[in-house]
Amino acid sequence: MTEYLGLVVAFILAGAFCAANVVLASILGPKKPSRVKSEPFECGEPPLSLPTGRISIKFYLTAILFILFDVELVFLYPWAVVYRGLGVLGLTEMVIFLGVLMVGFIYAWDNGALDWQ
Repeated sequence: MTEYLGLVVAFILAGAFCAANVVLASILGPKKPSRVKSEPFECGEPPLSLPTGRISIKFYLTAILFILFDVELVFLYPWAVVYRGLGVLGLTEMVIFLGVLMVGFIYAWDNGALDWQ
């Protein structure tokens, strides 16, 4: 268990550093709101119009696909490295994990995330 102590300390220090940056920025940062600063920013140009309507579901489905394959690769590579040491239980767990991911993939496919028009 002591081999994970360095990892735990690194996570704690990283979290403390992030929290300190957020707190210091909110305390020390300038606060002079104005009408110009409150406007939406579009690449330095004044906005043409306010956004109207709904955003297509394709954006969300594309994000689901990205997360699906990203998570799959993040967990699949380390599993493949230590596969021989895990045995049948490790294989069973990975089959269940890939099954859950396939359900997400089929959901995205069914909703048209792979249909490009």
